Amino acid sequence: MIKFIALAVVAVLAAVLIAAATRPDTFVVQRSTRIAAAPDKVFAQINDLQRFNAWNPYNKKDPAMKGRYSGPAAGPGASFDFAGNKDVGRGRVAIAASTPSSNVRMTLDMFEPFEAHNTVDFTIAAADGGSEVTWAMQGPLPYVAKIVHLFFNMDRMVGRDFEAGLADLKAQAERH
Repeated sequence: MIKFIALAVVAVLAAVLIAAATRPDTFVVQRSTRIAAAPDKVFAQINDLQRFNAWNPYNKKDPAMKGRYSGPAAGPGASFDFAGNKDVGRGRVAIAASTPSSNVRMTLDMFEPFEAHNTVDFTIAAADGGSEVTWAMQGPLPYVAKIVHLFFNMDRMVGRDFEAGLADLKAQAERH
């Protein structure tokens, strides 16, 4: 009986490891929304990290989070170093590139609770009565993360945060 249980545990473990090995080497999470504001108004809410943090859902997860801005006030080179609770972690977001009224690319480097180096893109396109905004994050998926992704739907978890953030961005941009 013990031999059978041990073989079953080994078989399940092997199945998990094999399934993880078949997963993609990168991940992408993406959400979009329509905002009744011109692309330049939406762009201004993203390209300035202080304005970005006014609606950023991750800032709301830890009201006591510590942060430090550096570089220019907005655009490429602007950065924000942060340290928060277990829901936020410790890391840095920086604007790597931006094209007025259409795109902001950021790098997100996480150091805690795990190390990750991802790219975040905000794409803004003129649409009837305003703008279509897409928030996307992509990055490498190391083997250990592939195993975690078998048990946790990261797209759904991060996607919910993106949806909440886009709703707050919409409220902010439509108000100003």
